[in-house]
Amino acid sequence: MLRLRACGGTVPASVPAVVWARLARRASSTAYGAATVAAASSASFGLEELAAERKGLAKVVLKKGKTQIFRDGSPMVYSGAVDRIIGRPPPKSGDVVLVADGTEKSIGWGLYNSVSVFCVRLMQLEEEARRDPTCALNMERLLEARISSAVDLRRSLGLPSANTNAYRLINSEGDRLSGLIVDIFADVAVIASSAAWVEKYREEIQILVSKVNGINHIRWRPSADILKEEGLDISEQMEHASSCSTVKVMENGIVYLVSLEGQKTGFYADQRENRHFISLLSKDQRVLDICCYSGGFALHAAKGGADNVIGIDSSGSALDLANENIILNELNPGRISFVKGDATAFMKGAISKNELWDLVILDPPKLAPRKKVLQSASGMYRSLNALAMQVVKPGGLLMTCSCSGAMTQSGMFLKTIQGAASMAGKKTLGTLCLHDGYFYQDPQVVTRMEDANHIDGIS
Repeated sequence: MLRLRACGGTVPASVPAVVWARLARRASSTAYGAATVAAASSASFGLEELAAERKGLAKVVLKKGKTQIFRDGSPMVYSGAVDRIIGRPPPKSGDVVLVADGTEKSIGWGLYNSVSVFCVRLMQLEEEARRDPTCALNMERLLEARISSAVDLRRSLGLPSANTNAYRLINSEGDRLSGLIVDIFADVAVIASSAAWVEKYREEIQILVSKVNGINHIRWRPSADILKEEGLDISEQMEHASSCSTVKVMENGIVYLVSLEGQKTGFYADQRENRHFISLLSKDQRVLDICCYSGGFALHAAKGGADNVIGIDSSGSALDLANENIILNELNPGRISFVKGDATAFMKGAISKNELWDLVILDPPKLAPRKKVLQSASGMYRSLNALAMQVVKPGGLLMTCSCSGAMTQSGMFLKTIQGAASMAGKKTLGTLCLHDGYFYQDPQVVTRMEDANHIDGIS
C-alpha cells in the first residue's frame, strides 16, 4: 500500500526541503496550479491550453507519418522522427516539452533529452490529459500517480504474499515510466535507473518508493553505460550503499539469497512466473539450466520433483549463492548441482559425449544491448540455441530466453530460433511464447524438439 504524506504535513528531517517542495507543488497557488484545477472541471481543456500558462514551454514537432507509433503507446521519440523544435531558448535536457504532429497539434508531453537518440520520453498523451489533467505537464504528480497505480496493480495480483516477497514493482514501459525499474526484495527496494530523467527525479522517486508499505531500505542502481548515452557520466559518483549486501527472499515458496551487488538489480524478478511454470514441467525429468546465475530455474525444477538438475554459469560468485540456496531450501545435493564453466564449451562437451536432457533452459545475458550490434548478437543467439537444441532429447523441451530489447523489438527472436533449429538439424513441434513476469517485456519460447530426419514434413 502506498502511503503518501498529505501536503502541508511535517517534513521528515531526512528529506531535503527543495525535494519536498517539489512533491507538494500541487498545493501551491501558482498560476499553473490554478489552471490545472480549473482544467479538471472542463473536458475541453487540453495540453495547448495548459501550456499557455507556462512560459517557455517548447514544442517538439514530429515528421509527417511518424505520429501513429507514439499514439499507439511507444514512449520513446527517436530523433529521426523529429522535424523541428519550436521554442526560444531551445529546451534543455530534462525539460518538459509538448510533442506535436506535423500540423503542430499536440499529441502528448514528455521529457526532453538533447543528447540521447531518444530525444523525448513521452509521459502522457493528449487524450489522457483531457480526461484527467491533474498530472498534465507535472512530473512530480505524474510520478506519484504512476507509482501508486503500480502498487495497486501488484496488490490486485496478490503481491507481496505469504510465499512471495520478491517481485517487480515498477517495470519501466510496462508501468509507463520508461527507464525506471524497481524490484522489491523483502524490505529492500532496488531502483535501477537507465534514463536521464530518472536521475533528475532521483530524490522524488526515492521518497515515493520509501512510502510503500514494508520498505525499510532503498538501493539505487544506475546503469552507467546507458546513462552515458543519455548524456550523463556517473562513473565517478559514489553509490549510496545500503547497510547490507545480501538479503534473503522468498519466491513461490522457494528461499533465495540475493546479492544486492549482483547483476541487474541482484535477481531476475521478472522471471517469477516462468520459473513457476518450469516447476510444473519438471517432475521426474533430467533438467539442464544454462546461464543459471544464482539458480532460479534450477531450484524451481528441483522443487518440482526433477530427478536430476544441473546448473551452468561462468560466475563463481553467482554459483556461491546458488549453492547456498540449495542449503537454504534443504534440497538433496545429489539431485541438484551447479558447475562453473562456459556455456558453449559445456554444451559442446555434452554433445561429444551424447549427453541429453528432458528439459533445457537457456537464459543468456543481454547479447544485444543496442540496435547497432543486433546482427552480430543474433548470430550468437542462433549459435547458443543450436547447441542447446542438440542436448535436448527427442521429444524433450527447450525453454529459451532473450533479455535484449533490441532483439524483441526487431521481431528477430523467433526467426533466430528457427534458424538455430535448422542449423542443429532439429524440428520444433509446437511453440509457446511466454513473457518475463508480466506487462511489456522480452519474450521466452518453450518448444518441443525432435530430430529433423524423424519428422519430415512437420514444422
